[in-house]
Amino acid sequence: MAIRNIVKQGDGCLEKVCRPVTEFNARLHTLLDDMRETLAAADGAGLAAPQVGVLRRAAIIVDGEGGYLELINPEILEQQGSQEGAEGCLSVPGRYGMVERPQKITIQFQDRNGERRRLELEDFLARAACHETDHLEGKLYLRLVTRFLDPEEVEA
Repeated sequence: MAIRNIVKQGDGCLEKVCRPVTEFNARLHTLLDDMRETLAAADGAGLAAPQVGVLRRAAIIVDGEGGYLELINPEILEQQGSQEGAEGCLSVPGRYGMVERPQKITIQFQDRNGERRRLELEDFLARAACHETDHLEGKLYLRLVTRFLDPEEVEA
Protein backbone atom coordinates (compact mmCIF):
# COMPACT_ATOMS: atom_id res chain seq x y z
CA MET A 1 0.00 0.00 0.00
CA ALA A 2 1.05 3.57 -0.60
CA ILE A 3 -0.10 7.03 0.27
CA ARG A 4 -1.06 8.85 -2.92
CA ASN A 5 -1.09 12.59 -3.57
CA ILE A 6 -4.51 14.17 -3.19
CA VAL A 7 -5.44 16.33 -6.17
CA LYS A 8 -6.51 19.88 -5.25
CA GLN A 9 -9.23 22.16 -6.59
CA GLY A 10 -8.20 23.56 -9.96
CA ASP A 11 -6.90 20.24 -11.27
CA GLY A 12 -8.96 19.28 -14.32
CA CYS A 13 -9.45 15.66 -13.25
CA LEU A 14 -11.81 16.85 -10.50
CA GLU A 15 -14.16 18.18 -13.19
CA LYS A 16 -14.39 15.04 -15.32
CA VAL A 17 -17.02 12.31 -15.25
CA CYS A 18 -15.34 9.04 -14.29
CA ARG A 19 -15.52 5.84 -16.32
CA PRO A 20 -17.06 2.69 -14.83
CA VAL A 21 -14.82 0.06 -13.30
CA THR A 22 -14.99 -3.03 -15.52
CA GLU A 23 -12.12 -5.13 -14.20
CA PHE A 24 -12.15 -6.32 -10.61
CA ASN A 25 -8.54 -7.36 -10.29
CA ALA A 26 -5.34 -6.76 -8.32
CA ARG A 27 -4.94 -3.32 -9.87
CA LEU A 28 -8.33 -2.22 -8.48
CA HIS A 29 -7.51 -3.78 -5.11
CA THR A 30 -4.23 -1.84 -5.00
CA LEU A 31 -6.08 1.39 -5.82
CA LEU A 32 -8.62 0.77 -3.04
CA ASP A 33 -5.92 -0.16 -0.52
CA ASP A 34 -3.90 2.94 -1.44
CA MET A 35 -7.01 5.10 -1.15
CA ARG A 36 -7.69 3.66 2.30
CA GLU A 37 -4.13 4.43 3.44
CA THR A 38 -4.28 7.91 1.88
CA LEU A 39 -7.61 8.65 3.56
CA ALA A 40 -6.33 7.49 6.95
CA ALA A 41 -3.16 9.59 6.62
CA ALA A 42 -5.23 12.66 5.70
CA ASP A 43 -7.68 12.02 8.56
CA GLY A 44 -10.61 12.35 6.18
CA ALA A 45 -14.08 10.81 6.01
CA GLY A 46 -14.18 9.82 2.35
CA LEU A 47 -12.11 9.75 -0.81
CA ALA A 48 -12.99 9.24 -4.47
CA ALA A 49 -10.62 7.90 -7.12
CA PRO A 50 -10.43 11.18 -9.08
CA GLN A 51 -9.06 12.81 -5.92
CA VAL A 52 -5.96 10.66 -6.40
CA GLY A 53 -5.90 11.26 -10.16
CA VAL A 54 -7.71 8.08 -11.26
CA LEU A 55 -10.80 8.66 -13.41
CA ARG A 56 -12.69 5.53 -12.36
CA ARG A 57 -15.97 5.15 -10.47
CA ALA A 58 -14.56 4.09 -7.10
CA ALA A 59 -14.84 5.69 -3.67
CA ILE A 60 -14.34 4.80 -0.04
CA ILE A 61 -16.04 6.13 3.08
CA VAL A 62 -15.19 5.69 6.76
CA ASP A 63 -18.10 3.63 8.10
CA GLY A 64 -17.99 4.90 11.70
CA GLU A 65 -17.33 1.41 13.05
CA GLY A 66 -13.60 1.22 12.41
CA GLY A 67 -13.94 0.10 8.81
CA TYR A 68 -14.59 1.42 5.33
CA LEU A 69 -17.31 1.17 2.73
CA GLU A 70 -15.86 0.60 -0.73
CA LEU A 71 -18.25 1.83 -3.40
CA ILE A 72 -17.48 0.71 -6.94
CA ASN A 73 -19.77 2.01 -9.70
CA PRO A 74 -22.19 3.47 -7.13
CA GLU A 75 -25.67 4.59 -8.11
CA ILE A 76 -28.06 6.36 -5.77
CA LEU A 77 -31.46 4.79 -6.37
CA GLU A 78 -33.62 6.60 -3.83
CA GLN A 79 -33.39 9.69 -1.64
CA GLN A 80 -35.55 10.57 1.35
CA GLY A 81 -35.75 13.55 3.64
CA SER A 82 -33.27 16.34 4.01
CA GLN A 83 -30.38 17.29 6.27
CA GLU A 84 -28.16 20.35 6.34
CA GLY A 85 -24.65 20.12 7.67
CA ALA A 86 -21.08 21.28 7.36
CA GLU A 87 -18.93 19.75 4.63
CA GLY A 88 -15.32 20.01 3.69
CA CYS A 89 -13.17 18.18 1.19
CA LEU A 90 -9.60 16.92 1.09
CA SER A 91 -9.33 18.45 -2.39
CA VAL A 92 -10.44 21.85 -1.07
CA PRO A 93 -8.36 22.24 2.10
CA GLY A 94 -9.37 24.84 4.66
CA ARG A 95 -12.84 25.61 3.25
CA TYR A 96 -16.06 24.43 4.81
CA GLY A 97 -19.66 25.20 4.03
CA MET A 98 -23.22 24.26 4.83
CA VAL A 99 -24.71 21.81 2.34
CA GLU A 100 -28.15 20.25 2.09
CA ARG A 101 -28.18 16.51 1.37
CA PRO A 102 -30.75 13.70 1.65
CA GLN A 103 -31.30 12.26 5.14
CA LYS A 104 -31.50 8.72 3.80
CA ILE A 105 -30.47 7.09 0.53
CA THR A 106 -30.60 3.69 -1.09
CA ILE A 107 -27.38 3.05 -2.97
CA GLN A 108 -26.43 0.21 -5.31
CA PHE A 109 -22.79 -0.55 -5.97
CA GLN A 110 -20.26 -3.31 -6.48
CA ASP A 111 -17.67 -4.42 -3.96
CA ARG A 112 -13.98 -4.95 -4.77
CA ASN A 113 -14.76 -8.39 -6.17
CA GLY A 114 -17.56 -7.18 -8.46
CA GLU A 115 -20.43 -8.46 -6.32
CA ARG A 116 -23.50 -6.23 -6.52
CA ARG A 117 -24.71 -4.81 -3.22
CA ARG A 118 -27.44 -2.48 -2.07
CA LEU A 119 -27.53 -0.52 1.17
CA GLU A 120 -29.70 2.01 2.91
CA LEU A 121 -27.54 4.75 4.40
CA GLU A 122 -28.66 7.48 6.78
CA ASP A 123 -27.33 10.65 8.33
CA PHE A 124 -23.53 11.02 7.99
CA LEU A 125 -23.10 7.96 5.73
CA ALA A 126 -25.80 9.24 3.35
CA ARG A 127 -24.06 12.64 3.26
CA ALA A 128 -20.65 11.09 2.64
CA ALA A 129 -21.92 8.76 -0.09
CA CYS A 130 -23.59 11.69 -1.90
CA HIS A 131 -20.40 13.79 -1.58
CA GLU A 132 -18.19 11.03 -3.00
CA THR A 133 -20.67 10.13 -5.75
CA ASP A 134 -20.63 13.79 -6.80
CA HIS A 135 -16.84 13.53 -7.22
CA LEU A 136 -17.38 10.67 -9.68
CA GLU A 137 -19.59 13.03 -11.73
CA GLY A 138 -16.92 15.75 -11.75
CA LYS A 139 -18.69 17.93 -9.19
CA LEU A 140 -17.25 19.49 -6.04
CA TYR A 141 -19.40 20.17 -2.97
CA LEU A 142 -18.73 23.90 -3.46
CA ARG A 143 -21.57 24.08 -6.01
CA LEU A 144 -24.04 23.12 -3.26
CA VAL A 145 -22.79 25.37 -0.44
CA THR A 146 -25.52 27.64 0.91
CA ARG A 147 -23.14 29.44 3.27
CA PHE A 148 -19.40 29.20 3.84
CA LEU A 149 -18.26 28.82 7.45
CA ASP A 150 -15.87 31.14 9.25
CA PRO A 151 -12.80 29.54 10.88
CA GLU A 152 -14.38 30.13 14.33
CA GLU A 153 -17.51 28.22 13.30
CA VAL A 154 -15.42 25.30 12.03
CA GLU A 155 -13.54 25.05 15.34
CA ALA A 156 -16.83 25.06 17.28
